[in-house]
Amino acid sequence: MRDMTGNEVGGFGITEAEDLLFVTDFALVKQKVTSISVAFDDESVADFFEDQVEAGRKPEQFARIWLHTHPGNSPEPSMIDEATFTRVFGSCDWSVMCIVAQDSGTFAMLRFNVGPGGEVKIPVYVDYGCEFDATDFDLWVQQYKANVIVDEIFKQVSKPEQAVSQKQPCSDLFSGKTSGSISLLSSDDLIAEIDKMDPLEREFFMEELAVRSDFWDKENEVLYG
Repeated sequence: MRDMTGNEVGGFGITEAEDLLFVTDFALVKQKVTSISVAFDDESVADFFEDQVEAGRKPEQFARIWLHTHPGNSPEPSMIDEATFTRVFGSCDWSVMCIVAQDSGTFAMLRFNVGPGGEVKIPVYVDYGCEFDATDFDLWVQQYKANVIVDEIFKQVSKPEQAVSQKQPCSDLFSGKTSGSISLLSSDDLIAEIDKMDPLEREFFMEELAVRSDFWDKENEVLYG
């Protein structure tokens, strides 16, 4: 999921009852994403929870580990990540926020909300010592297309030559890959979208723009005409 898009993608880790920190499956729900955020669809989350209960799993097996990707090379949580983790999982007795970045860097935080509470960073690794199903890329693509919607704040420009100088190659600003189209906002579009945000969301967004250098590829600068 991380490599299918230049945006974040999120979901839930599913575990076995005897080992609640050993993720054996990754479950997507319907969501709207940008390069700095993931917003789950409430109805889809409710349906996912209902299906898991019907399958005989307890909440600690499917609703305690929040997994998501970062399109850049930093797995460190953003202000939006921290706020979401606190808001959504703050009432759980325990929970984990795990992030996988584009360069395979990882971050995981185990948080306790019982007793005195607390949190601790924990290591992340792939355990090849157990049996697992064969890779099914076609199924993963189907799941991605069925569940992930890119927020219109990053609109697709259909004719890149109208937005960039002929002297510069078309470039995806978030992955650095050349392509026939480019995801851009004009300055007027960006200001309009920021104006629509509520104050807290606007603060998070501006903070991200300030600290996430991977938003802009300096080696492939885009010249506006």
